[in-house]
Amino acid sequence: MPTEVEMVLAAIRGRRSIRAYEERPLDEETVTTIIDAGIHAPTAMGLQPWRFIVVRDRGLMKQISDYCKPVLRTMLEGATDETATVFRELLSRENFEIFYGAPVLVLVLGDRKNPYSTYDCTLCAGTMMLAAHAMGIGSCWIGAAGPVAGSHELMKMLEVPAGYEIIAPLIFGYPGEHPGMPARAEPRITWV
Repeated sequence: MPTEVEMVLAAIRGRRSIRAYEERPLDEETVTTIIDAGIHAPTAMGLQPWRFIVVRDRGLMKQISDYCKPVLRTMLEGATDETATVFRELLSRENFEIFYGAPVLVLVLGDRKNPYSTYDCTLCAGTMMLAAHAMGIGSCWIGAAGPVAGSHELMKMLEVPAGYEIIAPLIFGYPGEHPGMPARAEPRITWV
């Protein structure tokens, strides 16, 4: 029987960004459990600057994707590296959706007044993704959703409260793929 330490390390090493999902919905209890895990992440001075918006409306997710895609294509103009070229090609496909068909989008919001919000909400998001993996749920941080902040209309539809910003757009769902472990470079460590 693996020890608790072994199980935690296995979850950390086994988590992957999932970009294909089954059609099955995620129930409210599962999503709430994932968020609850997130709020146990470290937070500077215990201030917990986060709020959460759960989006299960596929139409709204498509609107966000449709808004972000041309913005992202413009941002990538002139970039010549292979990753940018591949992503630009994906963004040009009419049927490509930046949320990869996931049934749930969770926006982790941070309080703009808190100078540690970005750090705290990032730790929260990472903890949520590890918890999801441990529960058999796939996840992916969708940085491509960042441009939605430029749409007053979509921000209003998402009900992002005044004084908050989107730090981490995360998708969750039952994995439709099981990617292998990517190669990781050895860590560069300086011992002082």
